[in-house]
Amino acid sequence: MAPESDVKIQDTSVPAAKNGGTFHEGLKDGLAIGLGYLSVSFSFGILAVSSGLSWWQAVLVSLTNITSAGQVAGVGIMSASGGLIEMMISQIVINLRYSLMAISLSQKTDRSMNTVKRALLAYGLTDEIFGVAVSKDHEVGSKYFFGLTVLPVTGWVTGTLLGAILGGIFPEFLTNALAVGIYGMFISIVIPKAKHSRMVMACSLIACTISCLLFYVPWLKSHISSGFAVIIAAVIAALVGVFCFPHDDEGEKEVAA
Repeated sequence: MAPESDVKIQDTSVPAAKNGGTFHEGLKDGLAIGLGYLSVSFSFGILAVSSGLSWWQAVLVSLTNITSAGQVAGVGIMSASGGLIEMMISQIVINLRYSLMAISLSQKTDRSMNTVKRALLAYGLTDEIFGVAVSKDHEVGSKYFFGLTVLPVTGWVTGTLLGAILGGIFPEFLTNALAVGIYGMFISIVIPKAKHSRMVMACSLIACTISCLLFYVPWLKSHISSGFAVIIAAVIAALVGVFCFPHDDEGEKEVAA
């Protein structure tokens, strides 16, 4: 008879790292994202109402988009009475990164993520949700990803609703101050990265310079709408980054380390 220490009991349960994750696990991972979205979308709700949208229109925009940069650009185009063509092009340029995220994340999904579920759950793909999902040490299943998106989507829409309603109640000076909050979020994302990357710094400065020229030069402002101004600034800055900085210096430092 073999010694007791040599006897191995086979574990028939499925290890957590081998499955696609549970709904509860996704819900827990999405809690912090949902709380963050609640505060950011509050500023968007105020911005949307101050730009001329009603509270339900602001909520509808958030419910059907879930993209801060795209929504801010879209509201700007709508308030400037822009056309559908510039709206379409600006949204493609600004949100093109989500296609790349989806392609990357699709390599990590399990068999439960069929074509229909991929199409439905792609609705909730954002920068933060992608970052959490792709960092998991197991494959991503449909139940986990659905749980991961519930609270962020709820937080984004709820925050927009609260901002849109309170934006019509608060005094004008306060709503103007709070509406700037969402731009502060964009700056807080870019500045830390720009400190360590010449490419990010250069692209940011170029985009800002072009935007200022298109806004403050009378002839350019009268001939180029705000929607196309966003497109022009983003495309030119991106092209400069691709051709002038083929290798990001920050990435090279990380590899060298």
